[in-house]
Amino acid sequence: MENQESPFKAGLNSGLILGFISVVITYILYFIDPTLLVAWYVGIGILVLYFGLIIYFGGQYRTSIGGFMTFGTAFNFAFVAMVVSGIISMLGSLLLYNVVDPALPGVLIESQMETQMAMLERFGAADAMTSEQIDEIRSGLENGYTITGQIKAFGFLLIAYAILALILGAILKKRDKSLDY
Repeated sequence: MENQESPFKAGLNSGLILGFISVVITYILYFIDPTLLVAWYVGIGILVLYFGLIIYFGGQYRTSIGGFMTFGTAFNFAFVAMVVSGIISMLGSLLLYNVVDPALPGVLIESQMETQMAMLERFGAADAMTSEQIDEIRSGLENGYTITGQIKAFGFLLIAYAILALILGAILKKRDKSLDY
């Protein structure tokens, strides 16, 4: 019997690649236009790319282990890949926000506030907002860019990663029908 790579190791390798790609994209966007880092359409594009790459790497892993993969193996692969990628991405963001450009969070917060206020105006709710509510929104955004805020956000992301890994596990699994009897 040949020595097969474990889903943890395959997920770790894929997560390292995904994390590196994520950091590179973040820094490219930063150099092009920092406000792209908080643009919703960029976030959706990156999410689609991220899913596509996990499915691609998962398909490669499934092929390397004989062409079949159980749901549990697929889930473990996807979850490990996302967690490793998320840690690397978070570290890259912390480096960007705290070392490379400590003024960047302020720029991003202003961009997010403008977007949120424009959305509230479209719904007719901007006039009902008090200055205290606006300050509370700004404070919440500011907290999100701190080291503690990034770590808390990653904690919530773990739950999202588990849900997404369930979906990706269902996509990646492939049962060996020749074993049915």
